[in-house]
Amino acid sequence: MAERQEQAAPDAVMTRIGQVVMLHHAGDREEARHRFLDLWAEIGEDGDPLHRCTLAHYMADAQDDPSDELAWDLRALTAAEELSDDRLAEHESTLAVRALYPSLHLNLAADYVKLDRSDAARTHLRRARGAADALADDSYGDGVRAAISRLELRLGEGSPGEGGWAPPRQRP
Repeated sequence: MAERQEQAAPDAVMTRIGQVVMLHHAGDREEARHRFLDLWAEIGEDGDPLHRCTLAHYMADAQDDPSDELAWDLRALTAAEELSDDRLAEHESTLAVRALYPSLHLNLAADYVKLDRSDAARTHLRRARGAADALADDSYGDGVRAAISRLELRLGEGSPGEGGWAPPRQRP
C-alpha cells in the first residue's frame, strides 16, 4: 500500500521546477535563474534525466546571453536522449519521449539563429520537422508545428507566408 502511495505522489522536484517557471513567467527572471541553478546543483549532471531535461529546457528561457541559452538547450537534449518512456510516463502518462524532440530541436534551431549560425539552425530545424509526426493533434502540437513552419519561412526553408516566430516552451 505504501509503495502505491509513493508511486502516486507528485514528483517534488518537478513541482519545484514548475514553481520556478511560474516565478519566471511572472517576470522575476534573475531570481528564477538563481533558483534554477540551485535546483541544478541538487539534481546534478548525472541526476534524473526527466528533471535535468525539464530544468534545462526552462533554464534556457531565463538566459540573457544566446550562447548560455544554447548551452542549456543542449543539456535538455542530452538529458532527453537518456530519458525512457517509462520514466516520462510517471510524470506525463500520455507523452512519449519522441514527442519532446520537435520542441527541443526547434529551440536549438532558434538559438543558432540568434547566434547567426544558419547552417546549424537549419540542421536542427530539419530534425524538428522530421520529428514532428510524434506530436499529438492538440494545441501544443499545433503550436510547435506552426513555430517550425515560421522558422522555416524565416530561414527560407518553407513556402511564403506570415512571419514572426517564437518556439513554444510549454513542455520540455
